[in-house]
Amino acid sequence: MKLAVVGATGLVGGEILNVLNELQFPIDELLLVASENSVGKSLSYMGKSYSIIGMEDAVAAKPDIAIFSAGGSTSLEWAPKFAAVGTTVIDNSSAWRMSPDHKLIVPEINAHLLEPTDRIIANPNCSTIQMVLVLAPLHKKYNIKRVVVSTYQSISGTGIKAIKQLENEKNDRKGEMAYPYPINENCLPHCDVFQDNGYTKEEMKLTNETKKILDPSINVTATAVRVPVSGGHSEAVNIEFEKDFDLSEVRKILHETPGVVLQDNPDTNTYPMPLYAKGKNDVFVGRIRRDESQPNSLNLWIVADNLRKGAATNAVQIAQYLVQKEIVA
Repeated sequence: MKLAVVGATGLVGGEILNVLNELQFPIDELLLVASENSVGKSLSYMGKSYSIIGMEDAVAAKPDIAIFSAGGSTSLEWAPKFAAVGTTVIDNSSAWRMSPDHKLIVPEINAHLLEPTDRIIANPNCSTIQMVLVLAPLHKKYNIKRVVVSTYQSISGTGIKAIKQLENEKNDRKGEMAYPYPINENCLPHCDVFQDNGYTKEEMKLTNETKKILDPSINVTATAVRVPVSGGHSEAVNIEFEKDFDLSEVRKILHETPGVVLQDNPDTNTYPMPLYAKGKNDVFVGRIRRDESQPNSLNLWIVADNLRKGAATNAVQIAQYLVQKEIVA
């Protein structure tokens, strides 16, 4: 197994290496790939030092799998070049997610759709992954009609520049701004760029990707908010079903869902929080309660580490599936 990590020097790239190690992904040859500014520098993986290489050298090496976390424009340019030499690309950017010719995969939900001809596989948006992992088993049982979601998203989703902005503001230092306003002691209802319809790109990702992964008939509306948390996205989700439900059955279904951890006991103040989700690969769900304002409706709270299951872990799990099912030998 010859594996390339493209964007190895970034936040998600670093987490991909951590997850590959933790999940004991079988690697015979590891290629760490980054921009020309980083070529020749060294990165460590499992105690061994690797020299960073550029894109052209990586393509020439013909890896079996390339996990991309280098941005949409890089992916649009280079993913087809890797695919052309027989590499299977797992891409973390938004470049291929809504393409009708490319599959959008959360392994626990739809990895069974993957075939050897899928040379570019899209990894969903971080906030989408954690939500659909909870929605999928409930949709199967009760048929979801509508979802209303408000997100509380970590600054790490923006990148290292945002982390530095928060650190500077906490320490009363001037520095480069990732956001148009301070983020310390503030909440910004502004994740990604605004679209013509008044929603942000992040909000529309939640809508469009959920439909593609689960069911185009599910109506989704979202408000995405950036909060001064260094790691972990949280979501308040209201779900309207076609069928009525029993709360104990909902909890049982979620407790038995792979990749989901139920944390739901108000008596002991047990509920998901980004503080405890950080560095973990699971999606956490709690605050499960009936919406008393209308029939067949449920409220719950979902938390996950956006750099883990929201990006790196999901990508590595796709790679695991490809190897286990011998889709990629």
